[in-house]
Amino acid sequence: MNGIKGKRPESVLVARLSALSDIIVSIPVIYSVCRCHPDTRFTFITKPATQPLFINAPENLTVVGVDIKDRYRGITGIRKLFTELRKDYRFDAFIDLNDVWRTRILAFLCRINRIPVRKINSGHSHKRALTRKHNKVMLPLFSQRARYREAFYRMGLPVEERFTSLFGNSKGNPETFAAVSAPKREEEHWIGIAPFAKYRGKVYPIEMTEKIVSEISQWENTRIFLFGGGDEECTTLDSWTKKYPHCTSLADKRYGFPLELALLSHLDVMVSMDSANMHLASTVGVPVISIWGATHPYCGFKGWNQSGNNMVQLSMVCRPCSMFGDRPCHRGDYLCLTGIPTQAITDKIKQSINA
Repeated sequence: MNGIKGKRPESVLVARLSALSDIIVSIPVIYSVCRCHPDTRFTFITKPATQPLFINAPENLTVVGVDIKDRYRGITGIRKLFTELRKDYRFDAFIDLNDVWRTRILAFLCRINRIPVRKINSGHSHKRALTRKHNKVMLPLFSQRARYREAFYRMGLPVEERFTSLFGNSKGNPETFAAVSAPKREEEHWIGIAPFAKYRGKVYPIEMTEKIVSEISQWENTRIFLFGGGDEECTTLDSWTKKYPHCTSLADKRYGFPLELALLSHLDVMVSMDSANMHLASTVGVPVISIWGATHPYCGFKGWNQSGNNMVQLSMVCRPCSMFGDRPCHRGDYLCLTGIPTQAITDKIKQSINA
């Protein structure tokens, strides 16, 4: 039976504690369910570092950053977390969008206290069938957002699309990113490039990405914003800003999500791997030219509201070989990425900014 014996919950605890991309992917669903059910209170627990993602949140949404590495470490820490959350938010339902050991303990504690629980259907068997080396079942899986919506539906909280962007029908305030750039001029084209991902199976060769940056940096009235994270990434992107005109790197300083999201909203297009940056740009309504290698849109992680025409990929019988790009290449040469010509990407960029 959906819901709580036919009654909708009044206060719902929702958990998504891990995987930055998945937390970002949840935003359109979380905002939509809050707006569909304004009389229900939602408390969303996540990592402290990702709490600032939830800008312009609905009034009935509280986002709580929980420190699972220190304050709520281990089983004892999760029990403490449950006790504090129940005292502070008096939730009468729990939706687990993560299904990892920490959230399973929360679910167990809910059940023994007669609090209804619904969890995401992760679809592991279908994912294995899609990514195995032989006898693939090459069919698109449910999107991660659809899996989230299903969990809410089974709690008696159906979700209709009520999300356009973190900034609604507008864009971020240019004053928010004044430390990085002056406001965009009317004649300018702003292009974002996020060339990195956590695993090699998702990363277009850096030397080929540099060729793209070199070419588009010569285009008239064009600015390039480079996005990355780690020390090595910062070094690479900083070197590009020195070599090529009209390039600005956001990787050398920790500006934070509010600034980056505000700037992102003013881009004409983002070029990204299958990574968190693809999803960040999607949440502010920016077209994304996404590059797919070991992974595949069929895995269910396509950017929110993104066009299939902007997905750059090669048709190969071995793809996808991984859900996350973390497995070694079966061929050993990562042809799924090295075989994509730079021209295919620059053509997509031209089409997007001239649309």
